[in-house]
Amino acid sequence: MYGLEKKDKGKFKFDLEKEIAANPARSKEILEKVEQRMQKIKTSLREGANEKDFDRLGILLNGYSALQKVLKNIAK
Repeated sequence: MYGLEKKDKGKFKFDLEKEIAANPARSKEILEKVEQRMQKIKTSLREGANEKDFDRLGILLNGYSALQKVLKNIAK
């Protein structure tokens, strides 16, 4: 009554999940790009960056690793 009925909305899906469901090959493409970028960041960290860039690159590397985990879970 008056919009108070309980409706099953189903499981929420992010845009990335919808895109990968529609095109499973896209997941592999994104994973390859992420891996390449992670390798570039790791090499620049090994070579030595100034302190400000070092912190930023570390944060970016953590973000890419999180994206990698999410993509692998979606692929399952």
